[in-house]
Amino acid sequence: MTPWQAGVVAGRRTWLCDLDGTLVDSCPAHETAFRQAIAEIAPVALASFRYADHAGASTAEVASRLVPGDAAAAGRLARRKQGLYREHAEAGMVAPLPGARRLLDRLAQEGRTVYLVTSGSRGSVERVLSAGSLGGYFRDVLTSDDVPVSKPDPEFYAYACRRWAVDVADAVAVEDSAHGVASAVGAGLVTLQVHAAEPAAGAIVVRDLDEIVSLFQQEQR
Repeated sequence: MTPWQAGVVAGRRTWLCDLDGTLVDSCPAHETAFRQAIAEIAPVALASFRYADHAGASTAEVASRLVPGDAAAAGRLARRKQGLYREHAEAGMVAPLPGARRLLDRLAQEGRTVYLVTSGSRGSVERVLSAGSLGGYFRDVLTSDDVPVSKPDPEFYAYACRRWAVDVADAVAVEDSAHGVASAVGAGLVTLQVHAAEPAAGAIVVRDLDEIVSLFQQEQR
């Protein structure tokens, strides 16, 4: 990240954060739940399933891709996967990623407004936030249950900005997946991508959440 990029990002007052893979280590629990649900409901799709191909999309969207043309089976698959994932979350299998609390604490100390913008279902998100004691950091939460589209559709973030009267010119999104970055960038948001195996088009790539924290520390020197 260049000094100019760092200054632009750190000065923005509204932060829109993704949850899965960005703030919490939920991908293993999501993949395990998907694989079990697929094995039970659509076993023919299991051999070709790669969770990484779907990271950032809603469970309903992924289910519809796995069993195209069969809405009933897709619905059963999505519900089963969500139920299994919620069990995993309640069992403590989804934990905050390193630096998540430090970043959220620092944003609060800096007087930033922080929203959660996630493709997770509300029931799953509520369980993860409760288990990780993260809910108190966010002004409000937007889930896949609130929006008729899924990431990577830019309307996901555009809707969030309209809902909360967010000034795009004074906001930054924090994402990990290519789907999430595409949605945020498409909505006109400066977007930080963390924990990325491959950089996504339009994102400012940062190593991890602690690197974002360091932006504020540098700003005060």
